[in-house]
Amino acid sequence: MIKIRFLKIQFDTEIEAYEIPAFRGAVIAKAGNEHIIFHNHLNDREFLYGYPVIQYKRIGKNPAIICIDYGVEEIHHLFNNTNMEIVIGQRPVSLVVKNLQMQQYNLQVWEKHFEYRLYNWLALNQENYEKYQALKDELAQTIFLENILKANIISFAKGVKWDIDKQISLRIDELIKAKIVPYKQQKLLAFDIRFRSNVFLPDFVGLGKGVSLGFGTVSQIKNR
Repeated sequence: MIKIRFLKIQFDTEIEAYEIPAFRGAVIAKAGNEHIIFHNHLNDREFLYGYPVIQYKRIGKNPAIICIDYGVEEIHHLFNNTNMEIVIGQRPVSLVVKNLQMQQYNLQVWEKHFEYRLYNWLALNQENYEKYQALKDELAQTIFLENILKANIISFAKGVKWDIDKQISLRIDELIKAKIVPYKQQKLLAFDIRFRSNVFLPDFVGLGKGVSLGFGTVSQIKNR
C-alpha cells in the first residue's frame, strides 16, 4: 500500500476534445518549458520515458489538469504567473479556477473488486494492433486486452513508486465502444470499456497511451 496526493484543477471555460493538445501546449508555455514534468521532453529529440504525473483533460466541457503525487509539487510553476491568459488555437482564454480538489488516496490491492469505466483507452501500439486483429475470436481479443490493461496499471504504479506485491485480478466486463481517433499524426483504435479489478484506482487517473492528453481516463462505478 502507498498513499498518494491527487489534485484535480478544473477551469471555468469550455474547450472541445480536439483542443486538449493545444490546451496542454499553452499551459506548458505558461508554466515554463524548462519544467520537464509538464511535458516529459528532455529536448526536441529526447523523451523522458515514464508515467506522466501531470495530465491534461476535458472534464465536462471544461479544461482540467490532474496532478498526481509529486506532480502536485510542480503545479505552482503555472500559478506563479500573475497573468493567466493563454491562447488555445486562435482563441484567448483566461484560466480561472472553477473547481479545485485535493485528495489523498491509499493505493492497494484489495480482496474485493471495484468496477470502473475506462474512456478513450489507447491500448494498442502498431505491433499489438496487428496481434489483436489476428486473434480469431472475441474471447481471445478480450483476454489480450485484459493483459495489456494489467500492464498499464503496473506502469501507473511504477510511476508513483508503488511496488504492487499482490496478484492483480482484472476482468473486462463489456467493450462499450471502439473508434478510430487521431493521436500524434496517427490514427489509433480507442476503446470505451467497463472492467473490474481488485486494484483501487482514483477517478480521472489515466491508463495506457496518451494519458497526458486525456486518453484512457478512469471513472469508478459507484454502488448505489
